[in-house]
Amino acid sequence: MSNTDNSERLLSGVKNIIAVGAGKGGVGKSTIAVHLAIGLRRAGSAVGLMDCDIYGPSIAMMTGIEGAEPVMVGEKQIAPFDACGLKVISMANFIPPGAAMIWRGPMVHGAIKQFISDVAWGELDYLVVDLPPGTGDPPLTLAQTVGVTGAVIVTTPQPVALGDAMRAAQMYQKLGIHVLGVVENMSYFVCPSCKAEHDIFGRGGARKAAGDANLPLLGEIPMNLAMRVNTDAGAAEADFDESQDPAVAGALAEMVENVAEQVRVRNETQPAAEPIRVGKK
Repeated sequence: MSNTDNSERLLSGVKNIIAVGAGKGGVGKSTIAVHLAIGLRRAGSAVGLMDCDIYGPSIAMMTGIEGAEPVMVGEKQIAPFDACGLKVISMANFIPPGAAMIWRGPMVHGAIKQFISDVAWGELDYLVVDLPPGTGDPPLTLAQTVGVTGAVIVTTPQPVALGDAMRAAQMYQKLGIHVLGVVENMSYFVCPSCKAEHDIFGRGGARKAAGDANLPLLGEIPMNLAMRVNTDAGAAEADFDESQDPAVAGALAEMVENVAEQVRVRNETQPAAEPIRVGKK
């Protein structure tokens, strides 16, 4: 893939770029990114999904494109894969299966810029970007390269995850990226036998933390075995089927609706997002 630094022309056909981030790993950030993208597509939007979690790319497995070979469009661009009606690209499709990514910051920076500049994304209503956990280089690279509409912060309810999530939210705000809100993943567990709800990680932590930070709570997604099975099998869209689990389907639909509404409000009340210029006034 070639390098392109003309940020003024990058992703010109994409109306909204949504970064999905988390303060720490293991909170289901990629799972939320996949379901958000599918939900937006189910609502009638044209949606792309960019897997920038370079060190642990899992979007390919969750969307059923693992092992697929990239195809060039013309001489300079790569065609995104068609998965679940989404346009998807993942580092997993450019490295040997199971290979460890031992990359320094500049290499990660370059890979993300190339996913932006060298993939034929075309016209999209939303591009959902799954970023690595933490507050390192990738979010800064994204913010410097394109105008990010807003960020979705994913966390689990317990304090150890919430503290990191709020630090991630502060990072996006310092970068000038609007924080759309917080998603509480693994919020509670519904026993399949007795149907009782169990707050394994202390449900409601994200609601309080988001309220304290004056951020919207975008959703509370329950733990569910079928959801894990579906994402592992590249069949995440099945989680929106109310006949499978109405609690999960309803929670996902509410999250998607809330994110779309927050994007609408942000676009109506703030200037169009532009790439940040670090070190320049």
